[in-house]
Amino acid sequence: MGIEDITTGRESRAQAIAEHGGLEKARATGAIPRTVDTTVAEAVVLGLLRQGVRRYVVVLGHGSTEVGEVLRIYEGRGLLRTFPVRSEVEASHAATALRWITGEKAAVVTSIGPGAMQAFAGSLAAASNGLGVWYLFGDETTHDEGPNMQQVPRHEQQPFLRMFSSLGGAYSLHTPEAVGTALRRGMCQVDDPHFGGPFFLLMPMNTQPARLPAFHLDELPFGPPPTPGPATSREAYDEAVAALLEARRVVVKVGGGARGCGETLDEFLRLTDGVAVLSPKLTGALPHDHPRNLRVGGSKGTLCGNFAMETADLLVALGTRAVCQSDSSRTGYPAVREVVNVNSDPAAALHYSRTTALVGDVTATLEVLNSLLRLQGAKDETPESDWFRECTEKRAEWEAFKAERYARPVLHDQVWGREVLTQPAAIKVATDWAREAGAVALFDAGDVQANGFQIVEDEREGQTFSETGASYMGFAASGLLATALSDRPFYGLAFTGDGSFMMNPQVLIDGVEHGVTGCILLLDNRRMAAISGLQAAQYGRDHATNDSVAVDYVKMASAFEGVLAIHGGHSTDELQDALQMAHAHDGLSLIHVPVYFGPDPLGGLGAFGRWNVGSWVDEVQALRHRIGL
Repeated sequence: MGIEDITTGRESRAQAIAEHGGLEKARATGAIPRTVDTTVAEAVVLGLLRQGVRRYVVVLGHGSTEVGEVLRIYEGRGLLRTFPVRSEVEASHAATALRWITGEKAAVVTSIGPGAMQAFAGSLAAASNGLGVWYLFGDETTHDEGPNMQQVPRHEQQPFLRMFSSLGGAYSLHTPEAVGTALRRGMCQVDDPHFGGPFFLLMPMNTQPARLPAFHLDELPFGPPPTPGPATSREAYDEAVAALLEARRVVVKVGGGARGCGETLDEFLRLTDGVAVLSPKLTGALPHDHPRNLRVGGSKGTLCGNFAMETADLLVALGTRAVCQSDSSRTGYPAVREVVNVNSDPAAALHYSRTTALVGDVTATLEVLNSLLRLQGAKDETPESDWFRECTEKRAEWEAFKAERYARPVLHDQVWGREVLTQPAAIKVATDWAREAGAVALFDAGDVQANGFQIVEDEREGQTFSETGASYMGFAASGLLATALSDRPFYGLAFTGDGSFMMNPQVLIDGVEHGVTGCILLLDNRRMAAISGLQAAQYGRDHATNDSVAVDYVKMASAFEGVLAIHGGHSTDELQDALQMAHAHDGLSLIHVPVYFGPDPLGGLGAFGRWNVGSWVDEVQALRHRIGL
C-alpha cells in the first residue's frame, strides 16, 4: 500500500461510515467489509469511534502527525471533531471536565516527550476524580536506531510506559497487531462504571503508520464493562443492620462514588435517624435545605458537618476514598465505635478498622439495606431525637455564621488600599446567580475552592463541580472548553483565583477559537491565599506566597479579540450587574473582582477540622493512633 492507496482507503471508509450513519451500519450493509487494509493509527481511530469517542483535544507534534492525518480525513466526513489547543494541561482538563459534566468521552492527543508529560500531569485530575479519559501519546520508535528527540535520555526500553502506568492504565503499541487488546484494556479503564480513570495509549512514531493488511474489524472492542450490582454477603448485611439499629448517633459520609443515590439516601437517613455529611464533589447529593444535610465536613468542613463527624458513634461511608481533607487526616470520627462502609472498591471499603464492608454498587446496596431495616421494624419517620435536634441546632449556628459574613460583604484591604469584596460575599452572589441562570459552576483549587464548597446551595447533582480530588490549579478556566466540546450546550462559570488563572490562561485564545459559552470569574487577592492563610495559622506569618506585581486582568483579557472583559466592581450590586452582562455576551467573558485577604475573621469562612501538615503533624498523628479507627 502506497500513501495514495492508504489515503484513498481511509477516505472511502470514512465516507461509507458517514453515509450509513455509523460503523456498525456500514458493516451490516457490506459497505465496509469484515476485513480491511488499514494502519495502526486508523485502527485506533476506528476503535475509539466504535466506543463513542468523537472528540479529540490535540496539541499535535512530530510524534503524532500520522494520527493527525487520520483525524483530518475522518473530521472531513463529519465523524469526529478535532480541537487544537495551546497547552497539553489545558487539553487534559477540558477532556476531564467534559466527562465529568456531561458524561461524553474525549481523547487527548500529544506528541512525544514534554507534551505527553504535560498531559500526564494534567491527568491527575481525571485519576483523582475517577473520570475516564483517553490519552494518545507519541513514543520513541521501536527499531531503536538511536535516541529519539524528546525521549527519556536513558538506554532502557519503554521508560514512558513505566512512568505513565503509575497513574492509570497504559499500553505501548510496540506490536501493531496488538491494537485490539490495547483498545480493550483502555475501554475497561476509561469506562469503568464506578471509578474510571485515564488510559495512556503509547503509539511509537514508526508503528502509527504501520500496515495492518486484512485487519478484522471485530478485533475492535466496544460496549462498556457491566455495572456491578449490590453487595452480596448476607452476613455483612445482617451485621450492618444490627449495628445501625443499635447506634444512636449515625453520620453518613457521602463520597464521589455515591453519585445518583439521592432518593435512596433520603430514605436511609430517615430509617436510621442519620445525618449526611457531603464530599465537596457531591454537594448536590441532597438538596441544600434537606433537614438531614449537614453539608461538607473535614479539614475545611463546616461547623455543623464537623460536629456530626466529631460526635457520631457510627459512621456509614458511602463511595468515599477518605481523602485526608475529607476525614481530617483520619481523625474526623473520634467517637465512632463501628463503621459500615459501602464501596465498589474492596480496598476503599476496608479503609477503616472495626468495619463491616459491603462491596458493591452504592445505590443498589443502600436499597437492600433499606429493605432489611424496614423488615427489622425501622420506621420512615422517626420521632425527633436528641441527635437530630443537636445537629439541627448546629446547622442553624452554621447558617448564622455565614449570614454574619454576608452582612459585611466588603472590608478594607491593605494591598488594594480600599474596601473590596470578601470572597464569601463574592462567591455567594455568583453561586446564587449561577443557580438562577442555570449555569454550571466549576471551582479551581485554593481559597476560592475552600470557601466555595462551603457556600454553594445546590438543589441537585450537576450544578457544581469542585476539583478537590487533585486540587489542580487552572482546572476551572480550562474546563470551560467543555462547553464547546459538548453536544449538550451549557453555560459555564469558572471560579478561579489570580494564582490559578495564570497557571492556564490559554483558554482566552482557545475559548474564542472553539466557541466557549461561559465566564471566568477571577477573584484576585494578589496571592495564593489558601497557603498564606495556612502559613499564618501554623506559624503566625506567611512567606513566598504573594508578589508585588500588579496585573490589569481586564486590559489583559481585552487584548484577545472575542473576549468580553469586565471589572466586577467593589460591591455585590456591581458584581451582580457584571454577571448579567457576561451572560448576555455570546462567547467567553472574564470578570475581574479584587477581593480581601487579611486577618479579619469576617473575610473568610475559617476551618473546623484537622490536617496532618506542617506544625500540626505531631498532634494530628497522635490523635489518629489514639482513636485507632
